[in-house]
Amino acid sequence: MNRDVNAVDGSGLSNMNSEFSANPATGSSSEFLAPDGLRRSANDGYALARRGFLKSAALAGGVAAGVTLDATAVHGQETPDVIQVALVGAGGRGTGAANDALHVDNAKLKVVAVADVFPENVARSVKALSNEHIDAPEKVDVPEERQFVGFDAYKHAMDALEPGDIVILATPLAFRWVHFQYAIDKGLNVFMEKPLTADGPSSKRMLELSAKADAKNLKCGVGLMVRHCRGRQELFKRIQDGQIGDIIMMRAYRMHGPIASAFTKRRSDDMPETLWQIKNFHSFLWASGGCFSDFYIHQIDETSWMKNAWPVKAQALGGRHYRGDWIDQNFDTYAVEYTYPDGSKLFFDGRCMKGCRNDMSSTVHGSKGSAIVSTSGHTPGKVRIFEGQNQSRREVAWAYPQPEKNPYRLEWTDLVDAIIHNKPYNEVPRGVQASLVTSMGRMAAHTGQEITLEQMTNCPHEFAPGVAELTVDGPAPVIANADGSYPVPQPGILKEVEYELFDV
Repeated sequence: MNRDVNAVDGSGLSNMNSEFSANPATGSSSEFLAPDGLRRSANDGYALARRGFLKSAALAGGVAAGVTLDATAVHGQETPDVIQVALVGAGGRGTGAANDALHVDNAKLKVVAVADVFPENVARSVKALSNEHIDAPEKVDVPEERQFVGFDAYKHAMDALEPGDIVILATPLAFRWVHFQYAIDKGLNVFMEKPLTADGPSSKRMLELSAKADAKNLKCGVGLMVRHCRGRQELFKRIQDGQIGDIIMMRAYRMHGPIASAFTKRRSDDMPETLWQIKNFHSFLWASGGCFSDFYIHQIDETSWMKNAWPVKAQALGGRHYRGDWIDQNFDTYAVEYTYPDGSKLFFDGRCMKGCRNDMSSTVHGSKGSAIVSTSGHTPGKVRIFEGQNQSRREVAWAYPQPEKNPYRLEWTDLVDAIIHNKPYNEVPRGVQASLVTSMGRMAAHTGQEITLEQMTNCPHEFAPGVAELTVDGPAPVIANADGSYPVPQPGILKEVEYELFDV
């Protein structure tokens, strides 16, 4: 399965994997970069394997050989022989990202601190990482005094690092800007999971912080690993060189049964409301952007990358079916038509329903041929170019050699390379843009209106305005009504916001 689908293991923070492997281009972090600005993309196949890592601690791959780092200036200091790593968000996604970091072969990395709002996640993550690297115990040095729990745990974990070290931010996206701000204040390089935002106000805030990170020469990676896939990078180059002609239309699909925490039943009284919503973050738009933002961003980003443009507007359909006891805020089906500046289209279909056809792929159609960006999931991509539109074996004009390198590992190789050689590296602007474009399609479906990128960016509805002060006792960003249900989108009725809070 795909890295976007985090197995719900009680992690208060996102359980997702990063999925890119490319050499990022640079640009002002206060502006949106074009899709080719960074070589990253989403790899779903390895993602689920990564999530499964929490339970099995048996991901494939050998222990990376230690390599002495170059003595490159970082914030006025020489790069240490070992780069320390702190994990903030110890679910399957965060643990998988930490594991990938420890497999880089161009530097020595060591996990020294872990933080989460759930103590069981911290314990499980440390155990899984230790078991995976049992032959290299020096890679995981997280004694009890550096295992932190609570809403302020992120501060303690980052306080355990030195300037120039790396913090992994893998909590639900609502907390991303809060944690990013503290990382910048501490002078830390950052790897953060996607999506980065779910609304306009937090997107603008993240861009402002990105500019501050640039000003301090910090390196920032974002978990859109597909852009780091070497095969997709070669495909992008061939498409830009005109091998399939002008792109006319693109198709992308993410259709499978209910997964992760996107479908939730009524809360029992044994867990505080705020913690319960964090545990089931895929069910709440404030925490994740819902299944649309958290699951679908990869397909939307990778096709926009191939187009080398971002869509400027979207119209969409969506609905809730067979709801039974589910009380989440998600639709079960989504169908979005994205329009690019030249009028060409991306048609995206998403579905989370049992018993239906499954598909997780991305395809590009040009005036001279077509191409497959993703075959089934995020990795391996098995990218191919065809002479025609039917995409039969007889029409294959080019295919990337197999096997492919793991993009979840490659994105870490690229980030670490930028750190040890002091190269400009900031994927946040592109990550914000991908998040906004994804949210634009989600809002179009949830409101029943055509939504432009400008409207999405400037929409004042902030889903979790008090997230920086959130506590176990709440209040939670959304509150259930008397029967335990939460506010849901009402297309055609609520036209300017995706949901309204209950008056309770």
